[in-house]
Order: sequence, then C-alpha cells, then structure tokens
Amino acid sequence: MKVFITKKLPGNIETLLKKNGFDVKVHKNEKPISKEKLMKKSADADALICLLTNKIDKEVIDNFKKCKIIANVAVGYNNIDVDYAAAKKVIVTNTPDILTDATADLTMALLLAAARRFVEGEEMMRTGSFTGWDPNMLLGIELKNKILGIIGAGRIGKALSYRAKAFGMKIIYADKGKNPQFEKEAGAKKATLNELLKKSDFVSVHVPLNEETHHLLNKDNLKLMKKSAVLINSARGEIIDELELIKILKAKKIFAAGLDVFENEPNINPDLFKLKNVVLLPHIGSATLETRSNMALLAAENVIRVLNKKRAKTPIIK
Repeated sequence: MKVFITKKLPGNIETLLKKNGFDVKVHKNEKPISKEKLMKKSADADALICLLTNKIDKEVIDNFKKCKIIANVAVGYNNIDVDYAAAKKVIVTNTPDILTDATADLTMALLLAAARRFVEGEEMMRTGSFTGWDPNMLLGIELKNKILGIIGAGRIGKALSYRAKAFGMKIIYADKGKNPQFEKEAGAKKATLNELLKKSDFVSVHVPLNEETHHLLNKDNLKLMKKSAVLINSARGEIIDELELIKILKAKKIFAAGLDVFENEPNINPDLFKLKNVVLLPHIGSATLETRSNMALLAAENVIRVLNKKRAKTPIIK
C-alpha cells in the first residue's frame, strides 16, 4: 500500500512506515506542493499525510482512487473538507494535545515581547542607535495584576492561563460553554466576548477557525479594546479582520499586537512590516523539535492503524 507525504517532516516516520510494509513517497521540494502535483501524487495513494498549508477540498478527494485516510499534521483542520471526506468514507485525523505546551509557550513569549517592546529594543541594538540608558526609553507594560482575556478555553487557552498565573495575571475567558474546572484551576471568570474585550489588558485568541469564528474580531468589536491593551494571535489569522487590526495599530488605539498567524499566509500585508507596535512571527507556534516530531509520529501511527483496519487514534469524526 502507498503513502504520500506532502512535505519532508521532522522525525523518522518514513522509516517507520516502510518497516510496516508501506511504499512511501515524499514531496521533498522546499516549496509547498501545488494542488495539481498533490492530486497527481496522491491519486493512487492509500493514505495521505498532509499539512495545514495543503487544501484538501472536494476536487482533491474526488481524485482519490483508493485513499482511506487523510492524516493532517496539525490540530486545526480547516484546510480539509472533513464532511465530504466522511461521505466518501475517507477517515480524517489530526494531532491534538501534542502541541499544546509548545504553542502556549510561544504565545506567552509573544505576549511578553509585545508588552516589553522587544523588537524595537533589538532593532535599536542591531542598528547601533542605542546611546545609553534613559528612564523614558521603550517603556512597556507590566503583567502583574493585569487582566488576560482568553478567547477559547480549550487545551492551549488553558495552558496559557497557567503560565500567565505565574506572572500574577488575572484570567477571564470567553467560550461557548461554562467551564467550572478551568475556573477553579485558573481562578478564571467567564465573560461575553464584548465584556472580555472591554476589560482585558491582554487578549489572546485560541479558537479554531470555522464559519462561526471567521473575523470573530472585527470592526465592530476591536474598537472595544483599551488603548493600553495588547492583542495576541497564535490560532489562525482569519479569526481577526487583519485590515481593521492594522488600522487600529496605525492609529495607536491599542498598545501593541503579537501575531504568529496571518489572514493570507504566506502573503503578509506589507503594512504590518511598517508598524513598530506589532511583533511578527512566521507561524512557529508548534515549532519545537519534540513537538513537530511527535506530531508527525502521531500522523504516521494513524495511517498504520487505519491501513491495518484498526481504529485511528485521533479521528476528527468519532
């Protein structure tokens, strides 16, 4: 049976798959695989291991001759038409839990970098414009006793709250349902989205991208944020109306933003590069050797199980 992987991945999953008797092909070009090439290479595959940058739509799924599983190396799966795959009896899996700590760490780092103006300070050092200590230079915002508003109290949102508590922050959250355990463990209080935006000194986004959350933060509610507030996004770029965010950053209607994701990746709005009050990272929330290797391993394990007629470890549709 054939397994096609859309990108060379960390870890040694090719050897693992081959040891299990599979014929493994990998797209090894540094550039993302085109849709046309993906369709050609995966047409006769029994399993596809793909990334969030690969759009697996109806056309791709209809092109499969015998594919039994799409193993997505990501927690989110907005890049895959999951319902259509299910209708075609193709199992779709993701890699939950594994990247929780890495992404929460990265989010906390973004929050600190934006609050304490790390990028501006680093640029000052590299350009030789630092002339000595000054009491008014690069004044930022302390974290202690500040309110962190978490949008989406899932695994990563919760993990972030525990890190923030160590800095003495107070936690509020907006989520579909009430989470008594989270409230008890983090001392968190539930709020509506608008209440959270009004009250928070820091806002961090941790909801999945879907029709309901597309532009969840937009022209109508971004204006509710404090002028001293910091907005962090390590979830999906499309959750925030990026053009509106750029407008409020330019007008300094919020203090700063820290972004690891963007609305039109990999095409980044050039206006973001001109702003000093935004920290920009290239979607590296899960980018640790341990996490990326374990994500790839879980995807491979799902493939091995399904092709051996066993239940997948992490199917999206249970």
